[in-house]
Amino acid sequence: MKTLWSAALLGLILPGLAYGVEEFQKVGTVGAQFLKIGYGARAAGMGGAYTAVAEDASAVFWNPAGVARLTDNVLSFNHVVWPAEIAMTQAAYVGHFGWLPGTWAVSARSLYMDAQPVRTVIDDQGESGETFDAGDVAFGVTYARSLTDKFSVGVSGFYVREGLANYSATAYTFDFGTLYNTGFRSLKVGMAIANIGSDMKFLERNVKIPTIFRVGISMNVYKDDTSELLATAEFSHPPDNAERGNFGAEYSYRDFFYVRGGYNYRYDTEGLAAGVGIHFPASISSNARVDYAYTDMADLGQAHRFSLELSF
Repeated sequence: MKTLWSAALLGLILPGLAYGVEEFQKVGTVGAQFLKIGYGARAAGMGGAYTAVAEDASAVFWNPAGVARLTDNVLSFNHVVWPAEIAMTQAAYVGHFGWLPGTWAVSARSLYMDAQPVRTVIDDQGESGETFDAGDVAFGVTYARSLTDKFSVGVSGFYVREGLANYSATAYTFDFGTLYNTGFRSLKVGMAIANIGSDMKFLERNVKIPTIFRVGISMNVYKDDTSELLATAEFSHPPDNAERGNFGAEYSYRDFFYVRGGYNYRYDTEGLAAGVGIHFPASISSNARVDYAYTDMADLGQAHRFSLELSF
């Protein structure tokens, strides 16, 4: 565990040291950009600093090791209203099988838009009435297990497909993550590598997948009988841009009402984020949580996220 702790601290320090170093940024050289879009309104409301939190079904995106911390069966639905009239919908189910150790999850996400008119040099207004579709999908299976009462690991496998009119490309990717509760004042350290996989091929040209490394920490900085304040931070390294930072906090009152805020640091467009949530018993045998998040996208406008999670 000392080795793990040292690696986590090193991962947090290195991005800060690299801040003043001129970097070679290969913007626009990686495909499947939809795989970068955050999953879940709770995480987005905290500025996307969720790798070391990952305690709900959205862990299948942020850190598969967090799936092992779920003791109930969970069904989750998420919807993102993205700029340029683009939308993204995600769903996940987390379950347990008595004859198998660990926790399993299945998930799906789809980025889509309305049909677009076909434009040509002659018909630049698209008046012919012809249209084309564009969209992306990813289907995945996640397995996670707690190796001790403080340390868990998880792995996910995904089938990814991108489509544009009559053209499409596919790939297979894997995510790997760890989550460690240090035992010191609820301090947790999370690490994840997302989108390790094969290249996609468009028109005889190979396109790489956006493999991303994330490392983060989270801790309850205040807690009493009715209130709790969670603070979290993480750094990530995408393959086509500079190192980034995500910072956020969540205030909860009686485990019923939640207020969140965060900031996406060194992102091209995403900046301030905020959100709210309500957790209430839906019935005697289940619980529900409804969340909303807002992200400022600078000149692009705003992104709105809505989530519903049922535990039973």
